[in-house]
Amino acid sequence: MTPNRRLFLKFATTLGVSFLLPKLSQAQAIKRGTERPKSLVVIWLEGGASQLETWDPHPGTLIGGPTKTIKTSLSNTLISSDYPRIAERLHHLNVIRSLTSKEGDHERASYYVKTGYRPDPTVQHPGLGALYAALTNRDGLEIPANITLGDSQWPTRGGYLGAQHDAFRVVDPGGALHNLTPRVSDDHQNIRLKGIDVLSETFRSNRPQSKKQTHYDDLYHQAVTMMKSPQIKAFQLDDETNETKARYGTTRFGKGCLVARRLIETGVRSIEVVLNGFDTHTNNFESHTTLARDLDLGLAALMDDLKSRDLWDSTMLLCISEFGRTPQINPLDGRDHWPHGFSCLIGGGGLTSGQLLGETDPEAIKKDPTNPIPIHDLFATILQQLNLNPTEELMTPIGRPLKLSEGTPVKQLVS
Repeated sequence: MTPNRRLFLKFATTLGVSFLLPKLSQAQAIKRGTERPKSLVVIWLEGGASQLETWDPHPGTLIGGPTKTIKTSLSNTLISSDYPRIAERLHHLNVIRSLTSKEGDHERASYYVKTGYRPDPTVQHPGLGALYAALTNRDGLEIPANITLGDSQWPTRGGYLGAQHDAFRVVDPGGALHNLTPRVSDDHQNIRLKGIDVLSETFRSNRPQSKKQTHYDDLYHQAVTMMKSPQIKAFQLDDETNETKARYGTTRFGKGCLVARRLIETGVRSIEVVLNGFDTHTNNFESHTTLARDLDLGLAALMDDLKSRDLWDSTMLLCISEFGRTPQINPLDGRDHWPHGFSCLIGGGGLTSGQLLGETDPEAIKKDPTNPIPIHDLFATILQQLNLNPTEELMTPIGRPLKLSEGTPVKQLVS
């Protein structure tokens, strides 16, 4: 991004008019390979997926429980046997087993993972998806640049960048979007829109100061543009084959992964796909096995399509939770909150691949993992790989300069 654009963004953010940022031609949104602007896909495992039942199992130990392991395409790396498809593709990704956080509450921990900052009562930080979408040219997009697919209690927010950068939420992906299809003919709809324009112009002429303080005009025009745009077809699966749908799975999560691929092809910058149900204080093992069926199918299919469609190098993929689960198994056959050493998968987008980082103690004698990677360092790594400078400062609406991240990029992951 050019320095002039950076300066304008800081000005636009401060005044709350970042919607004025320019758009590029639609032709740039359909580029493939490394020439294509990068996209970010976050597979959000809401509730706190257990590292011991996913990417860091310890079978045969006091903390391991009944979880079995399977060999993977990544040398000397075993994962839960519930993930045979991901095991075959793991060499394309990196496995981090030593993420650390100081937040053990769902909401606070989600905030930290999604913003790179721990909660602060004096400021609302923007989420990673909102930050990236706001700081990147929209490339002719007529649909939102920051989208959440699935039902999350804590979707990505725009924070001090403004509510216009909140994630566009699609709770049930794969079908028609609600309230975007006119219920009248095109002619009748155009008459209605002209009437709204007359009322809006009257408001603007009589209340110039109020006009400056509201985003109504922008949001209204964005909504109308989106309603008329052929790009909204990216949210629908009608033209996908039954074979393709079956590869992803017919669950909400599977459909979300398929819609995510379609949105990437359309040029959307940031997409979050939510899989709920990982808050397993009870019945941890059976619950994780059930959830693994959806995750293994959908994530593997998404990886395959990104590879085959020359989108892998321009799409960063992150699979993560707000924290992990305790090594100790509680009396209800569950695991509790554990932010001290948990796991994630990350790859694509020009990152290195085939790295196994960190190690946890299979006997749980040592709480802290080897080679600990704080959340803010992972956040800084992603920003840098998305061609954003983590140390760059943006100005909040009250004139407070804040860095994009206070972390340091993880050298092993950056190519």
